Amino acid sequence: MKITSPKLMMITAALLLSGCMASPKNVTAPATASCTVGDAMTQTTLYFGLNRPSGPVISAAEWQGFIDHDVTPRFKDGLSVFEAKGQWLGNDGRLARENSKALLLIHAPDKESESRIEVLRSIYKQRFMQDSVMRVDAPVCVAF
Repeated sequence: MKITSPKLMMITAALLLSGCMASPKNVTAPATASCTVGDAMTQTTLYFGLNRPSGPVISAAEWQGFIDHDVTPRFKDGLSVFEAKGQWLGNDGRLARENSKALLLIHAPDKESESRIEVLRSIYKQRFMQDSVMRVDAPVCVAF
């Protein structure tokens, strides 16, 4: 079976959402985009699983509190949140599924932004007992 790039990305996303993979220790910023229109920036998408290892799922109020008190103060220029569904094959060979939230951030490719993103990932993992928060970075050109 040939796996195309989008399928490979979805499989990778699902595996990381499963919590069976640890987050990378070294986060490297993506290459800077070469823009003919707009400014070179970085697009980071974070995927947050909504299931706890035990106990109730993360509620809408808990998620909104995280956005309002942790995310927004660090990314005041704006952000987007959308629903996601993770799916992966667990270590036990069974298919697992999890409702998730995706947070899309457009930011300067600098150390300050990197630090703020990593703080968000740490807060979420600790507060909601998550093994991982998947991070996907891409260089982009942004014009308003």
